[in-house]
Amino acid sequence: MNVEIITPDENLFKGTAESVVVPGTSGLIGILNDHAPFITTLQKGEVVITTEKGEQTFDVKGGVVEVLNNNVIVLAG
Repeated sequence: MNVEIITPDENLFKGTAESVVVPGTSGLIGILNDHAPFITTLQKGEVVITTEKGEQTFDVKGGVVEVLNNNVIVLAG
């Protein structure tokens, strides 16, 4: 799936991933390929992206995540 993490200052990540874990306001949310569409808010925490090359983590202060048609967009603060 395609993943983008965007902040007001820069694009932190753009590429393909096998899985994404985001800190939702009700707890951690795991996203895999062909996940159902949704939009939710994020709390402060880490976004963990797993690619063929391993895991990458990004600290976020909150934001919004949208999942639609194998595209994950994280608008982070």
